[in-house]
Amino acid sequence: METKTNKKVKITETILRDAHQSMIATRMTTEQMLPIVEKMDQVGYHAVECWGGATFDACLRFLKEDPWDRLRKLRDGFKNTKLQMLFRGQNILGYRPYADDVVEYFVKKSIANGIDIIRIFDCFNDLRNLQTAVDATNKEKGHAQVALSYTLGDAYTLDYWKEIAKRVEDMGANSLCIKDMAGLLVPYKADELVRALKETVEIPIELHTHYTSGVASMTLLKAVEAGCDIIDTAMSPFALGTSQPATEVMVETLKGSQYDTGLDQKKLAEIADYFRTIREDSLQSGLLNPKVLGVNIKTLLYQVPGGMLSNLLSQLKEQGAEDKYEEVLAEVPRVRKDLGEPPLVTPSSQIVGTQAVFNVLMGERYKVATKETKDVLMGKYGKTVKPFNQEVVDKVLSEEEKANTITCRPADLIEPELATIENEMKQWKQQDEDVLSYALFPQVATDFFKYRQAQQKGVDEKVADTKSGSYPV
Repeated sequence: METKTNKKVKITETILRDAHQSMIATRMTTEQMLPIVEKMDQVGYHAVECWGGATFDACLRFLKEDPWDRLRKLRDGFKNTKLQMLFRGQNILGYRPYADDVVEYFVKKSIANGIDIIRIFDCFNDLRNLQTAVDATNKEKGHAQVALSYTLGDAYTLDYWKEIAKRVEDMGANSLCIKDMAGLLVPYKADELVRALKETVEIPIELHTHYTSGVASMTLLKAVEAGCDIIDTAMSPFALGTSQPATEVMVETLKGSQYDTGLDQKKLAEIADYFRTIREDSLQSGLLNPKVLGVNIKTLLYQVPGGMLSNLLSQLKEQGAEDKYEEVLAEVPRVRKDLGEPPLVTPSSQIVGTQAVFNVLMGERYKVATKETKDVLMGKYGKTVKPFNQEVVDKVLSEEEKANTITCRPADLIEPELATIENEMKQWKQQDEDVLSYALFPQVATDFFKYRQAQQKGVDEKVADTKSGSYPV
């Protein structure tokens, strides 16, 4: 098997986004990030993933920070390193599809405020839901990377991945990412997949995986040997568990080989020391639950992402039905099949998981169907790889709902909404970007705007009613 000699592997660092999202529920503050940025900028990373995903929501909702302000500060600090974000296709960073004008404006503002690479994905791998974001990124001279959500199932053959990769290249993507959010990609399958994709497309290939099932470092190594161009890793204090393999470990593994990353372990060690104190604080405060650090091989049995497992447990706990956990886990793959076998990633993982809980607790499958389950069956999220189970469609949807199912791209039915949104929130607007914060999370953003206003007026926190977000001014 020939490999090009001296094939330096590039590294995308995830500690400022996915690593702390996976480990401490995205609670790292901008203040905690900034002191180490200058050191990180000297490492020579391919990119630092630092924005998008759940960071936007968490900034506004829990940290009372402006996510746009975080991005600008990071941009100021990273003089030599590309900044990357994660973008949920037509859903942007929210949980519903938005009109094209909102998607385009969000891309424009992300790039204007400092993002270089936008990683765009869709929970069904429905490329129609990615096209607007890819076009907008190219128009703004950003790097559009399309991420394919990796999953297992009858439909997901090597031919499927090759065919969709070719379509990704044809739609104008600058690179392709295999997004293995559940840690389902095992080492030899990674070798096979990367080789097949390298033969199919010319654009660079990146691999993003999670350590949940315990195989991720070996998976990255096999992928690199097969020709993978870029790998995602996290600095060791926030690596492993539900996060990514450790940066230093992969750098050391490849050192002296034809894939040598060229990164300096001394610099990495200093950065690791810095984040170690944040990790210790997170452990003491209970933010970092040691449960997320272990290996959970069940992810391979049930194909359920790590975050989803904890979600299911808490849903059952609330109902006092923890004894039904195994039953629900076994029901998840059945519901997934009924709904066209989609990859399980936000929001499809939540939809399938919640429906599985209802099916088990009610003692009858689909006796109660959630609104989101109905929306999937009505085509509101896009097209799945496999058709839906007709029996389930007949049981869940009324004749009228069946008549109203959609087959076009869901966003084709959404009128431009930017002007309406701007009008709705104009009393709070202090910067153009506020309109976008409000578009994605109207209630959360409004609470944040009230908080910001109070801070600017110098309201005494002691007399402020912080619980409801209203302030006696």
